[in-house]
Amino acid sequence: MDFLILILNVFFLSFSLVSAVSFTEFVYPNFTASNLRHVDASGSFLFSSNGTFKAAIFNPGSQQIRFYLCVIHVESNTVIWSANRDSPVSKSGTMTLSGNGISITEEGGSLRWSTPPFQSLVSALRLTETGNLVLLDRYNATLWESFRNPTDTIVIGQELRAETVLLSAVSNDDLSVGNYGLALTLSDATLLWKNLTYWKLSMETKAYVNSGYAVEFLAVNQTGLYLFGRNGSAVVIKVNLPLSEFRTAKIDASGQFIISSFFGVAQRHEFVWPIDACQIPFVCGKIGLCTNGVSVNSPACSCPSGFRLSASNNSTNCLPVDDDNKGLNSSRLSFVQLDYGVDYFANDFTLPTNYGVDLSQCRDLCSQDCSCLGIFHENTSGSCYKLENVLGSLISRSTTRNNRLGFIKTVIRASPTDFGVLSNDEAGFPVIAVVLPLSGFLFLFAIAILLWRRYSLEEKVKKKKQSFKNSLSDLEFTIPGLPLHFDYEELQTATENFKTKIGTGGFGTVYKGKLPDKTPVAVKRITNIGAQGKKDFCTEIAVIGNIHHVNLVKLKGYCAQRRQWLLVYEYMNRGSLDRTLFGPGPVLEWAERVEIAIGAARGLAYLHSGCERKIIHCDVKPENILLHDRLQAKISDFGLSKLLTREQSSLFTTMRGTRGYLAPEWLTSSAVSEKTDVYSFGMVLLELVSGRKNCGLVTKSHSRGGNSGSSSVCSSSAGAIYFPFYALEMHEQGRYLELVDPRLRGRVTSEDAEKLVRLGLCCVHEEPGLRPTMVSVVGMLEGEVALCNPRIESLNFLRFYGRRFAEDSVMEETKNNGAMVFPDAAAAAANVSDNSTRNATHRYLSYISSQQISGPR
Repeated sequence: MDFLILILNVFFLSFSLVSAVSFTEFVYPNFTASNLRHVDASGSFLFSSNGTFKAAIFNPGSQQIRFYLCVIHVESNTVIWSANRDSPVSKSGTMTLSGNGISITEEGGSLRWSTPPFQSLVSALRLTETGNLVLLDRYNATLWESFRNPTDTIVIGQELRAETVLLSAVSNDDLSVGNYGLALTLSDATLLWKNLTYWKLSMETKAYVNSGYAVEFLAVNQTGLYLFGRNGSAVVIKVNLPLSEFRTAKIDASGQFIISSFFGVAQRHEFVWPIDACQIPFVCGKIGLCTNGVSVNSPACSCPSGFRLSASNNSTNCLPVDDDNKGLNSSRLSFVQLDYGVDYFANDFTLPTNYGVDLSQCRDLCSQDCSCLGIFHENTSGSCYKLENVLGSLISRSTTRNNRLGFIKTVIRASPTDFGVLSNDEAGFPVIAVVLPLSGFLFLFAIAILLWRRYSLEEKVKKKKQSFKNSLSDLEFTIPGLPLHFDYEELQTATENFKTKIGTGGFGTVYKGKLPDKTPVAVKRITNIGAQGKKDFCTEIAVIGNIHHVNLVKLKGYCAQRRQWLLVYEYMNRGSLDRTLFGPGPVLEWAERVEIAIGAARGLAYLHSGCERKIIHCDVKPENILLHDRLQAKISDFGLSKLLTREQSSLFTTMRGTRGYLAPEWLTSSAVSEKTDVYSFGMVLLELVSGRKNCGLVTKSHSRGGNSGSSSVCSSSAGAIYFPFYALEMHEQGRYLELVDPRLRGRVTSEDAEKLVRLGLCCVHEEPGLRPTMVSVVGMLEGEVALCNPRIESLNFLRFYGRRFAEDSVMEETKNNGAMVFPDAAAAAANVSDNSTRNATHRYLSYISSQQISGPR
């Protein structure tokens, strides 16, 4: 009889296992699922309508200890969401759907996870075709959804809101919360470790800044990754990727943010951020030193000088070397100095704790702070960075100069074993009776030593100032955030005593150089800088040195020594746009010109709306647009830039820049704003169309009558002409192909030419308020924003330039750049006074100033 009962139990158990079927799209209250019940389907109990996604009680990695309620992409078997990530259950743990929501319990009935309470009863659980697990009420209104409660992954159709954070898992088979996170700020997406930033999306070369709107959410779709603002109508930052029907964006357990596309079971990593593994905070454990190996994906870990590997099993942490502490056990605190070139990831993303302090003061600040575990001191600017609460891995920057010197604070003991304080056994009374008086004596002795060292340092500084009385000492002023500082001798060696000149500008000459690590650089030697200009120089490069954008030339460092002022930039091997566009070499194709225009526009848009402080370039011209290998355009020469806060829209300043590209407001006592750069960009855009300077000898067509208010173009085979005026006339007549570079005739359509000509004319409107923003310019060039129409009434000043230019015939080419000499301002004023159709005072002043500034060169 007992044997028969056993057989029946086995039969009914087997029947119950087989009878646990899977459902499609919906399940309803009083439903229970477990991995054991759905063992034949690997724990799957609910599929989306087309079977793209499934919900399952799942054990990732096929381990048999941790089971989670997961949403899984079926074809690739990829987990995109998990419920009880910090409270896994065993194989017999159950998921129950009731009128109150979802609950996950262990076999004995203990609750491990549940949805929050709702005001109305749950009527159904739905798995959508996008992978969203949704609880619905009886009116089909959403009570709760997994898309609003992401774990470490988002998919197409899902939004990561600004108030939500993606948190990594511990590993691929342990889904509990790990060490890394992805969070959104008002202007960017950042990667975090222990609340410390270690990377920003805007730093990536594939990321394009499109606007300055506040970021509201992040999303991936078939074409890439996007940060959206203005209720989803404005793209703030975007990363273009190849088309894909299924794509995930995940903060990986490794600390990298990875965007992957899937083709069946095949997975392809399309975007990995950061690509350099040494930028990951804990890649080599606590105080481990990360050095790039054969590639940035294969780092080598070691302990820095003065440290050893921890004796704990499987530990990658580093501890102070015991022998270094012998004979010093009477002092409880010590600082172990790190080698030069060793840095810490957080230093690039945090402001210094204190400014204008020397190394001794920086160490004292850390000694007095129990949460301080180490310091980095920047001698050039006197900046002190404190490492607080947690310590990650260190970075070896042997190929890049590092101006910060680091120290790790340690607790020294008679028998050092680890970081920490003395144990109770070591702190007996006899020891205290001896140590306390001795400690007091040593404390007073240490104070005397510190005072002596400070006096010695002050004497050294005085002697150094005396020996270089004509030089500017690096310590005369303290400005936080300065980029890498070079000695003058280093740059003299790098440029072979300034041997190869590659360019000149209003503020100095540019030379080609090569750093010790073979990195080519461009070294700009600044001249004519006054006393006040010294601090302005350093204040400005402190801002510029922290700007990173794919379309801005990177400032690698500077030198301010012995009355020598030099800036070190990345080297652009194709030189400036004017050489390629106007020079005798191979002609730039139309598509290349458009890409250059888009790149330059993106760079200016970032300066205007992507930085914490708005930057007006003030000198946009082809000479300041540099080209890399593949004609990638980068804006250079920030020496004339003006900085504004977010609240400022304009400023008043003295005239600066280059004649021929400056907006009329420079000499009309008007405030200068970012629209000044827009005007200059419009002039550059017209030169990209024509392939020549905006004034010169041009072969013209036969005369044709213009529209109302328009003069005709004079008939001749060749003549002097101011091209923006010519472009206005051809625009009014719809003859856009006549404006195109003759070397491209037959390879450009009228529609393509019209797009750039119309946009260029819109940018040079006399009224700044009528000019588009650079963000809008980028959108129009990329076809995402409707093309604007030039306002003829705000372009009539171009007619004045053109007529005056043709009538006076005083054009004279210079030897170097074909610049022209024109009538002086008095003649221009007389001409305006005689023109009865220009009787408004505002227009009169505008014509005079414009003739002086942006008239033909």
